[in-house]
Amino acid sequence: MHNFEVVIGIENHVELKTKTKMFSKGPVSYDAPANTMVNIMDMGYPGAMPTVNKQGVALALLACQALNLEIDPIVQFDRKNYYYPDLAKGFQITQQYFPIGKNGFLTILDENNQPLNIEIERLHIEEDTAKQLHLADKTLLDYNRAGIGLIEIVTRPVLRSAYQAKKYVEALREILLYLNVSDAKMNEGSLRCDVNISLRPLGSNQLGNKVEIKNLNSINNVEKAIEFEIKRQSQIILSGGVVEQETRRFDEKTKETVLMRKKTDATDYKYFSEPNIFPIKLDETWITKILASAPELPNQKRQRYREEYHLKESDIEVLLQDYDLMNFFEASVKNNSNYEMVANYLIGDISAYLNAKNITIKETKLTPANLSEMIDLIVKNIISTKQAKTVLTHILTTDVKPEILVAKLGLKQITDPQEIINIITPVIENNLAMLTQYDERPERVIKFFMGELMKLTKGQVAPEIGQQVVLELITKKKNT
Repeated sequence: MHNFEVVIGIENHVELKTKTKMFSKGPVSYDAPANTMVNIMDMGYPGAMPTVNKQGVALALLACQALNLEIDPIVQFDRKNYYYPDLAKGFQITQQYFPIGKNGFLTILDENNQPLNIEIERLHIEEDTAKQLHLADKTLLDYNRAGIGLIEIVTRPVLRSAYQAKKYVEALREILLYLNVSDAKMNEGSLRCDVNISLRPLGSNQLGNKVEIKNLNSINNVEKAIEFEIKRQSQIILSGGVVEQETRRFDEKTKETVLMRKKTDATDYKYFSEPNIFPIKLDETWITKILASAPELPNQKRQRYREEYHLKESDIEVLLQDYDLMNFFEASVKNNSNYEMVANYLIGDISAYLNAKNITIKETKLTPANLSEMIDLIVKNIISTKQAKTVLTHILTTDVKPEILVAKLGLKQITDPQEIINIITPVIENNLAMLTQYDERPERVIKFFMGELMKLTKGQVAPEIGQQVVLELITKKKNT
């Protein structure tokens, strides 16, 4: 890196998972028709008074606890004043001076797989702005998003690589998702990421000129944008130039950052205390109750999956990457102790089906009870794993009990040794020449008779029992 040190700080805006907006009764809906989810407060009508969303504060508290932040029990709001089309009121209600959380950290694993604490400076509550849609010659505004509750989470400039930034955003997203604080969908804008990046000579304590990369909409783009910006800034410095303080965006097509605007002076937002919301002292008992209700965090799940379910690390990671799949796994193993089989089906055949159809597990007819019952039928030798594939294709698209399907489709395995003896004995009698090869090529002989057995029964013989019967009959015949 030409003796430069990379200095990165990250700001994340997170939409809170509430039914109504942060300071009004306006409903929250991601895909509603434009401008149908607004009310007088969101639109800045004169005389409209804000009210604080209690659930929004509760979700902020859960995030504070998970990120090891000091919680301020007195909730105070400020006005951030600026005029822009996406801000109907002409100001944003935020927490400039008294964030609800400060001085925390989030632990990630660095490039050497070592724990690294990423210091978090603050977490504050605010409201979202309207959504802009830029066309060729005009900009359209959808005020549905205006007023939705946000938390902004700001790190200190302690990240030192694109890899660390990626791992931090991954870990943050996972926590927010598992706490049910937010949907945390970067592609839908419920988790947004701005990156501040500068370079400085190794050993220097002075920060270089900061470039902000706005609105990164995927974790991969966070990494790619930073990697490009490191190259761009290092080339400027090495050629004798000066990196200018500016705001840039990431172009997905060219994989480059593009100038949006130069930054000259810091904008003066003329903050002052929000006059229509008095400071609110949170009851200690209520805070304790909210924090005690926190769902299990991802790292706690990892440990439990290792110790209780004895799953492989790679399987654990695949399950935890998909929140819906993880919830399905948890519901399935409540009534089924074949943990590994449940995980294997979810990660293997079921995930393959979901990927091919480009859907989530919620969009199928599959239920945890039906998956669990199908696995029980395999374990009890009622159906084979091959027959289970047929059952699975049906229970993914229809909510029918596997036991009923097995009877209806005639899939029940033949497990009675006497029935198998009756089927395979004539085959052995008609192929005595094969038995002479047994001493030299036992595998070939067994494979031949098992193949004939499966043909005659359309694959319905339980393989283990079938093989055992075939072996016994071959041994018996050879010894007579």
